[in-house]
Amino acid sequence: MDVQLRQLRTLVAVVDAGTFTDAAVVLGVSQAAVSRSIGALEATLGARLLQRTTRHVSLTGTGTRVLAAARRVLDDVAHLHRIVEESRTELRFGYAWAALGKHTRRLQRAWAAAHPQVPLMFVHCNTPTAGLSEGSADVAVVRRQLTDPRFDSALLGTESRYAAVATDNPLARRRSVRVADLTRYPVAIDSRTGTTTPALFPPGAAPGTIRTTHSVDEWLTLIAAGQAVGITSEATANQNPRPGVAYRAVRDTPPIPVWLAWWKDDPPAHLTELVTLACEAYRSGRPAAEQAG
Repeated sequence: MDVQLRQLRTLVAVVDAGTFTDAAVVLGVSQAAVSRSIGALEATLGARLLQRTTRHVSLTGTGTRVLAAARRVLDDVAHLHRIVEESRTELRFGYAWAALGKHTRRLQRAWAAAHPQVPLMFVHCNTPTAGLSEGSADVAVVRRQLTDPRFDSALLGTESRYAAVATDNPLARRRSVRVADLTRYPVAIDSRTGTTTPALFPPGAAPGTIRTTHSVDEWLTLIAAGQAVGITSEATANQNPRPGVAYRAVRDTPPIPVWLAWWKDDPPAHLTELVTLACEAYRSGRPAAEQAG
């Protein structure tokens, strides 16, 4: 016979209440049911856990250790229930670098108007799945399409690319730059979650030095110090201003596709509406001429 949660709850209740009778009142069961649960637990574990007298109940040495473990187990089970409950009462939106950039607030307002009882909570997680694999997000925005078959995704829109350079770099005096302008400097790249790879540079014009970074903060710190330049999405430029860093549009690179991803076998509630609202946010943020075209 396996240990049951009901038996562990009974043990905790008896110790906290002090007697079998009071524990029965707390649990809403009969005193006989309490006695049976404790007896079954002791039989399953093969050890006496409680010393019983007519007026008092006390723990044995083994019981003291089992009680501590029982409390941990019950706390862990309660945590599991909270995880499930939170998935019903809030929608966690993961991102690695910059959420949806200038579209983030538009989506938040639209979602809040449609679902005031289910807040859209943005969660930062610098991993390739932006929190999906780690369980910290229900949906995630990614700018590198996921190939993992466990996940499904929908294209929300595209974003322009921006260069990030130190404010005292000569490139900061320009309104826009070309990729080739950046190759004379070390280029900071986050190979796990960033949108820049060596393939972005023209053949024969790859940067001489690549500095590997592991977070947007590390990336920006290198650039502000003049130790590297970088290329990123316009969302990063919108949501991550940094003293010492200037963002300039890159003229000759393709736009960055933006996807919303989720667990294929466990899509969150209201997913279709969330995708629709996010797509609308991207469409409404495009210039009128671009929308018409």
